Amino acid sequence: MATQPSFDDVSLLARIAQQDQAALSALYDRYAKIIYAVAFKSLASVEESEEVVLDVFSQVWRISGHYDPAKARVDTWLFMIARSRIVDRLRRIQRATKVTISSEHIIDRQSGKSDSDPIEDVFISERRTQVLSALKLIPDEQRQVIELAYYKGFSQSEIAAQTGLSLGTVKTRIRLGLTKLRAALDAWE
Repeated sequence: MATQPSFDDVSLLARIAQQDQAALSALYDRYAKIIYAVAFKSLASVEESEEVVLDVFSQVWRISGHYDPAKARVDTWLFMIARSRIVDRLRRIQRATKVTISSEHIIDRQSGKSDSDPIEDVFISERRTQVLSALKLIPDEQRQVIELAYYKGFSQSEIAAQTGLSLGTVKTRIRLGLTKLRAALDAWE
């Protein structure tokens, strides 16, 4: 009964450093599930955990040549990369949550004012409806980056990383989208 030779993790990393996709696939098969489980324990999100796994192995593909077996075992090195990606995602989620909570707090304060002006409330409601309607008029790719920036609180760099677009493309889409949004809102006034 013949079995395929088993390559140890250090050998796999050496082959990955030479752009060997089969080696990356083998390393992925060995560690993806456990990295996913660790990520899920911290993030409690299937999508975020899957993204962490992809980020880890993308980084392994890029930096495997820098791995030094004298400093750490391969699994330790992978988990350090995973931990870094998990912390990055937790921070991004925290920032987005803070923006949402802050926005909700402002809305609660505004709606809970005892000296609330009914005319101002109607104006704010109408303006919100106009903005939402204007957003529907701009192209989807421009609307997507604007929503990530203004509703999720992402920076342009974070949007580029999230969408896989170049930073220049993100900036251009936001600028064009805001110009079209402004034109649509001006038309209603």
